[in-house]
Amino acid sequence: MLDFGYPWLALVVLAPLLFRIKRQAQSDAALTLPALAKLSHDRQQPGHNRFSLHSLLALAIWLLLVLGAMQPRWLGEPITLPQQGRDLMLALDLSGSMEIADMQYKGQNIIRLDAVKSVVSDFIQRRQGDRIGLILFADAAYQQTPLTFDRVTVQKMLDDSVLRLVGTRTAIGEAIGLAVKRLNTYASSNKVLILLSDGANTAGNIQPLEALQLAKAAGVKIHTVGVGADQMIQQSVFGRRVVNPSQDLDERLLTQLAEDTGGRYFRARDLNELNQIYQLIDQLEPIERDNLTYRPQRSLLHWPIGLALLLSFVLAARNINWRGVLKHAG
Repeated sequence: MLDFGYPWLALVVLAPLLFRIKRQAQSDAALTLPALAKLSHDRQQPGHNRFSLHSLLALAIWLLLVLGAMQPRWLGEPITLPQQGRDLMLALDLSGSMEIADMQYKGQNIIRLDAVKSVVSDFIQRRQGDRIGLILFADAAYQQTPLTFDRVTVQKMLDDSVLRLVGTRTAIGEAIGLAVKRLNTYASSNKVLILLSDGANTAGNIQPLEALQLAKAAGVKIHTVGVGADQMIQQSVFGRRVVNPSQDLDERLLTQLAEDTGGRYFRARDLNELNQIYQLIDQLEPIERDNLTYRPQRSLLHWPIGLALLLSFVLAARNINWRGVLKHAG
């Protein structure tokens, strides 16, 4: 079927035309004098040319240009596309220990939060077709963004997250409970929580094992990531010594949370190990969403524009004094 991108531009033609008709009607009604009536009668005789060919060509060019501005297009038959995706909730630890600079990046040590941000940012950009939500947790858990297809907003909220925004401790159980609650609002068969932490549960009103039972009942698969290096050189008054900056990491709990829900536990000692999460998510079975329907479009803009250009050449040719040109050439 024929369609127009900007049909309201037809008013550009109709408004002056209606005004012209109204003016003409008023002019005809004012013809009361005999001389004017005779002039009007002469104009209506068959031999009188009311509109010249020049005027008709100019009007046709104008109409064609307006038609082109209306963006004419031909719409094909509707095509239905199945849509697939996943519901992913990211839970990010913002406790005080995420400030430890034990992550290697290009030969330099950076803090854990910056390392996680760099990897998760790339991860978000790859999630086209997935709904993503963001939960931040420390003393308590807060939903920063709900599940959404708007990856730009999720990225912005991630960039704006700072340490000690919600405290300094670690409420792992509360983060899981909040994620399960939000994921339960969607009727999908593939609910996934990716929880990144560098410590043990030290805060919150819900214990992790209690939240685990909620996740299992809701069918939420949990993938956990333990962040932090195993060794770090620390300078003190007694000299340099090697310490374990991840001694507070509760790997046993993170492993149980993942395995009991059918997920996996990842140990991220550096950026390369953090990137392993890509391989995991790409292997997840996507879920079917509501079908998307679109109609193929074919622009018809070139037809009125081309015809207007052709008529412009004709109009220009009529305005040329060919007799004078030929005489001058001879």
